[in-house]
Amino acid sequence: MTDVFGLSHKDAGPVSSQARHEQVVFCSDERSGLHAIIAIYNTALGPALGGTRFYPYESEQAALADVLNLSRAMAYKNALAGLDLGGGKAVIIGDPATGKSEALLRAYGRFVQSLGGRYFTACDVGTYSEDMDVVARESSYVTGRTFANGGAGDSSILTAYGVFQGMRAAAEHTYGTPTLRGRRVGVEGVGKVGHRLVDHLVEDGAEVVVCDVSERAVELVRRRHPQVEVVAGRAELTGAEIDVYAPCALGGALDDDVVARLRATIVCGGANNQLAHPGVEKQLADRGILYAPDYVVNSGGVIQVADEIQGFNMDRAKAKATQIYETTLKIFASAAEDGVPPAVAADRLAERRMSEVGRIRGIWLGR
Repeated sequence: MTDVFGLSHKDAGPVSSQARHEQVVFCSDERSGLHAIIAIYNTALGPALGGTRFYPYESEQAALADVLNLSRAMAYKNALAGLDLGGGKAVIIGDPATGKSEALLRAYGRFVQSLGGRYFTACDVGTYSEDMDVVARESSYVTGRTFANGGAGDSSILTAYGVFQGMRAAAEHTYGTPTLRGRRVGVEGVGKVGHRLVDHLVEDGAEVVVCDVSERAVELVRRRHPQVEVVAGRAELTGAEIDVYAPCALGGALDDDVVARLRATIVCGGANNQLAHPGVEKQLADRGILYAPDYVVNSGGVIQVADEIQGFNMDRAKAKATQIYETTLKIFASAAEDGVPPAVAADRLAERRMSEVGRIRGIWLGR
């Protein structure tokens, strides 16, 4: 049995000591093979919104650690994206290549529906818009559906676009110009988000070097952009002569070893929870490396799927995602003014909005 409240760092990995979740739900349907966890960090700004990750975790403890961290990050992400939504996330334990089925997805949808609108789900690693169409057959609280079914489609479109806007802001802050032209950018992970980010970078005139555990993903990028350089893995990429490091795979990319050998002057990528443990943000700052907080720059995806809740319009969603550029610049300026790393400045801004707007929402409106 998993003790959620007694979960320690030793048991679960880098779960924030300040994380105090409103609700954690364990979902199981043995016939379909569903084993899932839904975590709601808070609903101060509105119902929680966050994707569903389908991943073969080593243990339930590892899955719980991931969903707790991811849901907390979603609260901060939604706050700084200017959305009236709280933070939540879900994980399904298993291999999506072999374990995903209609029955499993529909069973999961029933559990989402049982929360009565406290949690809206969407796509994440291992799930796609087509999967959300199936989940939506059992739940009203699903976003990121296919265009054919009135949805926002693949959220990686605006995730990558938002990361690019954040990277432009980092270039403006560091080099004095909001472009990556002539800069060497290393992209780790060229899946749903990473390959779209490469498109933006190449169009902007950047030199791009990539790595991915999937040879197929790398080959697809090389077909579109033969000039892109490929290296074997993270160690080779982070040790290379690059100006910008863009982690776009799974979390924890920035650990002590990576920071020590990193030669880039900017870190800005699409992966969630990039800092392997508290204190990494200070290590980056001490080395003169500008870190664009991940939950700020990768918020384009949640902006895209959130727009679907009231009827999706891509132009409106893209316009809001474009504001990630200004938000990122604001965070860099605040960090410089307060003498703190950008990650700390971003947290403070998010917490301020959750506190101020959350308090206003406590004003009684009557029945």
